[in-house]
Amino acid sequence: MLSTAVGRFKVISIAEGCSFLLLLVFGSLLSRISDINLVMPLGLLHAVMFILYLLALMDVRTKLSWDNKTTLLAFIAAIPPFGPFVFDYKMKHKLVEPAAAPAAA
Repeated sequence: MLSTAVGRFKVISIAEGCSFLLLLVFGSLLSRISDINLVMPLGLLHAVMFILYLLALMDVRTKLSWDNKTTLLAFIAAIPPFGPFVFDYKMKHKLVEPAAAPAAA
């Protein structure tokens, strides 16, 4: 799955979405109700995942020849908490690697 641009994008997209949810739930909530402060480590994890998401987005854009609108939607999807999950669900038809052309005989 990680050997293709689409596979990497899907895995990184889900990981980025999960890291954001972890930051919101555990980082924000625990820091408010207890002495446990996970905002900094979870924020760093989310920042790294967001950068990886953008790199994977640029890779999949070139591999699948996405237009600017689709690329912008993918970028915007990374901003709200459940955005990457919704984008992955809605774009299943566009998140498919093109089949390799058969070799000429």
